[in-house]
Amino acid sequence: MIALFTAAMTLREVDPGVYGRVFDGERVFEGELNKHWTIGTKVHGGAMLALCASAARNACEGQSVGLQPVSVSASFLWAPDPGVMRLVTSIRKRGRRISVVDVELIQGDRTAVHAVVNLGEPEHFPPFGQAQPLLSANPAVGLMAPEPPDDIEPIGPGHPLAGLVHLGEGCDVRPVLSTMRPSADGRPPVLQMWARPRGVAPDALFALMCGDLSAPVTFAVDRTGWAPTVQLTAFLRGLPADGWLRVLCTCLEIGHDWFDEDHIIVDSLGRLVAQSRQLALVPPKR
Repeated sequence: MIALFTAAMTLREVDPGVYGRVFDGERVFEGELNKHWTIGTKVHGGAMLALCASAARNACEGQSVGLQPVSVSASFLWAPDPGVMRLVTSIRKRGRRISVVDVELIQGDRTAVHAVVNLGEPEHFPPFGQAQPLLSANPAVGLMAPEPPDDIEPIGPGHPLAGLVHLGEGCDVRPVLSTMRPSADGRPPVLQMWARPRGVAPDALFALMCGDLSAPVTFAVDRTGWAPTVQLTAFLRGLPADGWLRVLCTCLEIGHDWFDEDHIIVDSLGRLVAQSRQLALVPPKR
């Protein structure tokens, strides 16, 4: 049986003519994001970003060994329902080290996501302990253990977030609920969670999806409604080791209309494997 996340990222190429497209150089793929990859009734933004990255990688297949989506910049135009989607790719640059692919994720006749994907080789990690980054200011390692503590429960039946966050059906997600609540002294939120796919080791696409995994930082100011992402940029810094990924989520400012949100993703060996920044709309006060 194919692992749920692996199945979600699997694409099949189709003839562009089926959709009436005749543009030179375009390749069209079909995939499906089902109910396991939703927040509420809508498809999760991080899952769509990862699917766009998968399509870009497929479009450049055979160009170079080890080519990965090192940067994905996605604009979210519309929130699609779970189901079949098509991804239209167009290669903008074929380079010796970096290639650039435009991707449109479409459902029906509407574009839901427009992404620009840079493909290259991520950081080459030496054997653990033999070398360190030239400089590192990664706060996640000091704040979070490699594995979730025993009292941190997975999102699933009976969990407070189970009715909203359905990703717990597709992967194991364990948030620290206390960091999502408003702070008594007004400190900025520092949300923490652990995640890993079910039945398979985390890969480049899962690490990118984790760049949108946390609950919105607006939970910390008691704004818990839908917070639609307008733009999200995620970086793949390195390929993750097997085991849990640590996800640390922070922000600089939550305004009355807009807020920013940053994710840092660290693997089981304490290495920075992904990071992201997004701009989103503040939910209305209930």
